Amino acid sequence: MIDVTSPRPVPRLHADLPGVGGSVKTEPDDFRVSEVPAYEPCGEGPHLYLRVRKTDVSAEALTAHIARTLGVGKRDIGVAGLKDRRAVTEQWVSVPATAAPRVDEANAAGVEILESRRHTNKLKTGHLRGNRFDVLLRGTVADAAERAAPIAERLRTTGFANAFGTQRFGKGGSTLSLGYALLRGEKTDRDVPRKRRAFLVRLALSAAQSDLFNACLADRISDRSAGTVSPGDVMQVRGSGGLFVVPDLPMKHELAEEQTRVDADETAVTGPIFGPRMKQPTGEPARREAAILADSGLPDDAFRRFAKLTPGTRRPYLVRPADLSIAPADLSAGEDGAGTSGLRVRFFLPAGSYATVLLRELIGDESNPET
Repeated sequence: MIDVTSPRPVPRLHADLPGVGGSVKTEPDDFRVSEVPAYEPCGEGPHLYLRVRKTDVSAEALTAHIARTLGVGKRDIGVAGLKDRRAVTEQWVSVPATAAPRVDEANAAGVEILESRRHTNKLKTGHLRGNRFDVLLRGTVADAAERAAPIAERLRTTGFANAFGTQRFGKGGSTLSLGYALLRGEKTDRDVPRKRRAFLVRLALSAAQSDLFNACLADRISDRSAGTVSPGDVMQVRGSGGLFVVPDLPMKHELAEEQTRVDADETAVTGPIFGPRMKQPTGEPARREAAILADSGLPDDAFRRFAKLTPGTRRPYLVRPADLSIAPADLSAGEDGAGTSGLRVRFFLPAGSYATVLLRELIGDESNPET
């Protein structure tokens, strides 16, 4: 059994290209995120959608603040996704419409309510198309723009490893450790403080699923097969999200045709978010995934015991950004009068993909761009 007290690393997909260096999130304003919803609130119904801008505020702190100031229960608050703390982010949050008279009370340092509209249903995780990012990299190398060009071309045509970022796993891997302890039966939800139990148990179990996906992704990157179709792979249709399994004994032309669809970004090779309802691969992909699961020391029924929280699904191994642009940044001179180099990076990612993982490809070293 391997040690899973800390997140398992995922290699950069384009490590052969020299990166631009630099750092991100020096200031919260260096990392701006705007949520792109799956739908707009219709204007009527029992739920109130709030478009919120938060600055240097964690997702959990935002939920607690809204619950306290609007007088609603935390479980009555809906969000489509968790947003970075050290950033300026805009997102929709839903609350019961009974809170409408108190909306202005939620405005505070770091939290601004931009608009409110009613809707027929509560906002739930996954109710978004994706996120737009506007990121400033500071302290890049002198020839950053030249180095960025071939990396950007790779990102557009091949994509990057769709790994879960380290923020998924908690400080020092604490959330991840809790997740594995729960799955192994070493802890129960009663070992989690009651006030944070529902939030932390769900987050911890998801962290363990995410780490297992990262391990499977790293395994496929190791032999450069993350974007290569193999017999038995579970494929995802990019447009619809539908899943299908490549036959164990496909005709040669069938395998070539499917690879052509992957290269055109019509379909994607997927990895496991383990759970009882996950679509299973066959053949060699199934053996590789099973070996990683076994090495993690989890019992066969680990995910069935938390079936409602860990139903399981598939996730593309690679993802391509949309609307990617990279340009030199106009940074003001420092205190000594000397200017610093930087890049302005803008792009769109589908829901669930991490900007910090894309930025690691651009920065080009193994440092952590999330700090």
